[in-house]
Amino acid sequence: MEQPVLGDKNTFPADKVVFSHIGKSKPLWISVFDSLHAHHPDILTEWRYYNDGKSWLLKATRKKKTIFWLSVIPGSFRMTFYLNDSAQEAVMNSALSDELKEQFRSGKKYGKIRGLTVLFRNKKDVEYAGILIRIKLSVK
Repeated sequence: MEQPVLGDKNTFPADKVVFSHIGKSKPLWISVFDSLHAHHPDILTEWRYYNDGKSWLLKATRKKKTIFWLSVIPGSFRMTFYLNDSAQEAVMNSALSDELKEQFRSGKKYGKIRGLTVLFRNKKDVEYAGILIRIKLSVK
């Protein structure tokens, strides 16, 4: 996986900064957040700098539940969802790509959860993010 690019603790990742890094992926970013705000206005997002990874990450939450983590990489961005075993049926029966389903099926477990990462390359990835947000909100 490519390393995140927002490594300067003193440079807050405002849109202008993010867009300078993601380049042609800007329309995907706008689609993701337009959809998120339209369908899930109660999901809050917050940028934080994490010393352990020496990078800014965007954390999306609903109440106390973390929905996803987002990192910016050169030319794009990625969203990671941590799902527990109870999400397996929903993931496997969803319209996610076979690649994402396999990533979940064979992913490294951290206790009872596994990470599933969407790397944004095209419009289909925006759709996959929406599916994963709905899955994350539907499982306990």
